[in-house]
Amino acid sequence: MANIKSAIKRAKQSERRRTQNRLYRSTARTYVKRTKTQINAGDVGTAEETLQQAIKALDKAAQKGVIHKNNAARRKSRLMKALNKAKSA
Repeated sequence: MANIKSAIKRAKQSERRRTQNRLYRSTARTYVKRTKTQINAGDVGTAEETLQQAIKALDKAAQKGVIHKNNAARRKSRLMKALNKAKSA
């Protein structure tokens, strides 16, 4: 445990940031997983709706610095590609 006042403050701040980052990351993962599941099940209609939520969550996570912006872009691209493939099939 930290003994110096500034170190105690930093520990509190990093803990607060860690919980916030976890929230943004898990939300994004949840929507991405939900979208993938719906695409694999062939439920294209609801997959489009959850895809919008997944994109929003990924953008929010990238904006907050939880994930890199290219990481978010790559995930969105892969989801869109999978959805378009499922639509055409």
